[in-house]
Amino acid sequence: MKKRALLSVFDKTGIIPLAEQLTALGYDIISTGGTSKILEDAMIPVIRIEDLTGFEAILGGRVKTLHPKVFGGILARRDDSIDMKTLEDDQIMPIDLVVVNLYPFLQALKLGKDEKELIEMMDIGGVSLVRAAAKNYPFVTVITDPQDYQLIMNEVEIDLKMRRLLAGKAFSLTASYDATISAYFNQSNDIQFPDTLNLTYQRFDLPRYGENPHQLAAIYRKQNRPSTLFNAKILHGKPLSYNNYRDIEAALHMLSEFNKPTVVVVKHMNPCAISSKSTLYEAWNSAYQADPVSIFGGIVATNQVIDVKTAKELNALFLEIIIAQGYDPDALDILKQKKNVRIISSPNSIPSDAMELVSIDGGLLYQEKDNKILDQNQFSIVTLRKPSDDEMNDLLFSMRVVKHVKSNAIVIAKDETSLGIGAGQMNRVGAVEIGIKQAGIISQGAVLASDGFIPMTDTVTLAQQAGITAIIQPGGSIADPEIIKWCNTYQIAMVFTHQRHFKH
Repeated sequence: MKKRALLSVFDKTGIIPLAEQLTALGYDIISTGGTSKILEDAMIPVIRIEDLTGFEAILGGRVKTLHPKVFGGILARRDDSIDMKTLEDDQIMPIDLVVVNLYPFLQALKLGKDEKELIEMMDIGGVSLVRAAAKNYPFVTVITDPQDYQLIMNEVEIDLKMRRLLAGKAFSLTASYDATISAYFNQSNDIQFPDTLNLTYQRFDLPRYGENPHQLAAIYRKQNRPSTLFNAKILHGKPLSYNNYRDIEAALHMLSEFNKPTVVVVKHMNPCAISSKSTLYEAWNSAYQADPVSIFGGIVATNQVIDVKTAKELNALFLEIIIAQGYDPDALDILKQKKNVRIISSPNSIPSDAMELVSIDGGLLYQEKDNKILDQNQFSIVTLRKPSDDEMNDLLFSMRVVKHVKSNAIVIAKDETSLGIGAGQMNRVGAVEIGIKQAGIISQGAVLASDGFIPMTDTVTLAQQAGITAIIQPGGSIADPEIIKWCNTYQIAMVFTHQRHFKH
């Protein structure tokens, strides 16, 4: 029995060579609209869909393939005598290969088309053809990706296993397509938390392993969102690992808080040092002096172009990753002397998603990201002594840093440089002790930031003993009056932000 192929594609890439090969292999080709015209212009024999069905396309082309003579030919089970008798009685030709790609709804969305145009980009017939062919994969081959045309071109044997793989790929396409449309309607209807959350991502990379060598991993990219992280350019070094992606994202988010020349040093998604100064070199030196131990094997990120002077300093250390807005050519040559260091160029401006999700066993946690910018108009100075201008500047700096530190979190800072960071402690006073110990004697005249409210006066006592002169915290503890009283006794200025920044 002669085989038949239905070709109906929006993206015409490679369709003429495919049709020529199918013709050479003895297929009759059925086609629609623009696809049939292109094939006819190429002198390829085509059965037009309207000649097959006996009906012209209606509703401006909205309905052309939705017909029993099309879907009967696709969905008939070849090993079912009743199905095959129905085809014979109704003079329906079996269709063995379906080649379809869909209207580019996502591209239209990215181009900012209006809703009327977007609606016309919501494919109906194409999706139906794909699903029908995929459902009947034991007998019908479905191809939705032009890259898979090579299977036909190279005369690869398309057996049951291959048809099943292609069917899975087809259902992934239609699921992603519908999820994109669903997300569009949810967003345009201001539905932040829909009853059903449909997510669609494309695989971007396969790192060697996940968080640890015994864990498999993949990196997926959201289809319709810009991404500083994924658009960053790797100029030198090995491919990025799973942990590298997480650390780079953390570093870029930290940098997005600052406008002045800033250097961020990251280890395991926590900042171990951050400094903002008038020049890159000053910021680098201050960040390095803040924690010269933890920087070993760490990630250094800056919102500046790295110059030769700074590159020489960086090259003297073992670093995992260097991220910068750009590199002077000679500076890049210096940094490339280290074989394994990953050198990345990134604009540092993260157009961050408004939402974030975390996987839990059997589900997801879904929330707004903590992208809120510090608003001094919401601050309350709750002590008798007000912070000086320099202290307030450091308080703002330290709060921007502590926002990115694992809770319970404390940051001690001075002259827009972190001096001590207490991260991920089970109690707040423990984080304070770590921060003070790391800062040492240079904590004299420094400020302290807390990501959550301070629950006990022991934090204030330790701060006073270390020479800290101002504290910034969300406030909201039942112990606030007592804590304010102790600050007044010690002449420590205290600011309430009324905004918590827990980072679990």
